Amino acid sequence: MTLSQRRPDFVLLAVTLFLLVLGVVMVHSASSALSLKTFGDAYYFAKRQVLWACLGLVLMYLASRYDYHRLRRFAPGFLVVSFALLVLVLIPGVGRNVNGSQAWIGIGSFGVQPSEFMKLALILFLAHYLADSGDRMRSFTRGFLPPLLLALTAVGLIMLEPDLGQSVVIMGVAVVLLFTAGANLQHLLLLFGAGVAGFAAMVAMAPYRMARITAFLNPWADPLGKGYQIIQSLYALGSGGLLGLGLGQSRQKYLYLPEPQTDFVYSIIGEELGFLGAAAVLVLLAVIVWRGLRTALYAPDEFGSLLAAGITGMIGIQALINIGVVTGSIPATGVTLPFISYGGSSLTLMLTSVGVLLNISRQAVFPAR
Repeated sequence: MTLSQRRPDFVLLAVTLFLLVLGVVMVHSASSALSLKTFGDAYYFAKRQVLWACLGLVLMYLASRYDYHRLRRFAPGFLVVSFALLVLVLIPGVGRNVNGSQAWIGIGSFGVQPSEFMKLALILFLAHYLADSGDRMRSFTRGFLPPLLLALTAVGLIMLEPDLGQSVVIMGVAVVLLFTAGANLQHLLLLFGAGVAGFAAMVAMAPYRMARITAFLNPWADPLGKGYQIIQSLYALGSGGLLGLGLGQSRQKYLYLPEPQTDFVYSIIGEELGFLGAAAVLVLLAVIVWRGLRTALYAPDEFGSLLAAGITGMIGIQALINIGVVTGSIPATGVTLPFISYGGSSLTLMLTSVGVLLNISRQAVFPAR
């Protein structure tokens, strides 16, 4: 049977498409009041999300049909381009500052976020590099340190924007890949300790990050300032109850919860669809992680296994961070909810990544039932 005749993971595909449709619906519901007030069009954000979704679906289809083994030859080039974009976005006049972070390169009325593409480029390159590492991974200087320094370089550039959320995702993905490649557990524990110390240092050096920590610990200490967003998010989740207020019936979207269509769209899901709706989204995201890990486990080669593990780790880590912030479980870091939040760069990146996963699943050797 040829590659084109093999079927991809239907469960992974179906769940991804369901979350994508749900995302478009919830982006419209969450943003309608803001869209109408700001642009005079209640469908402003929804129409753009549909355009990005269509582009993402095309890229997902192409990636699912393109043999992932052939991506290895492009891994170094993709990484170099991604690093170049991270440098360009820091140049005044080239990068666009949004909400205090110079993380966007504007193209007309649209913008792209280079850090989003760095995530996939780094996963692809590290999978390519680590697939041939063998016993070298047991050595700190020859196996563990080089990919770690590469990830830290990317994180350093992203922190200059600054964007703590994307930095955490990238480091999390790097750890997943190092672990999957067989890194020494002591080296990983050392990295964890250094990461905690580094995070504490970054918080201490930036007053706004310290304010986020303070707001996380006690948002009601500054309910109209640093704690405002998380308080409004908790109000939305709490008022939804078991079954929710009903689709389109959110009260927090009426300019109480800032930017409800992006990082805090999960709050609107909880408010309108209730605990059951919010829990269902969690389950569906968990299914994607399960199918991704299953694909990584049964991939036909080391490169495919690492690539699938990295993509799955990226989706899972980003979802955990977003939902953790929305529910007040972790300090605010600002990452989107995969497949659901408004955002062209994030959505197209996630759908393209799922396309690569689907291609690996076409070639995976799953056990006979």
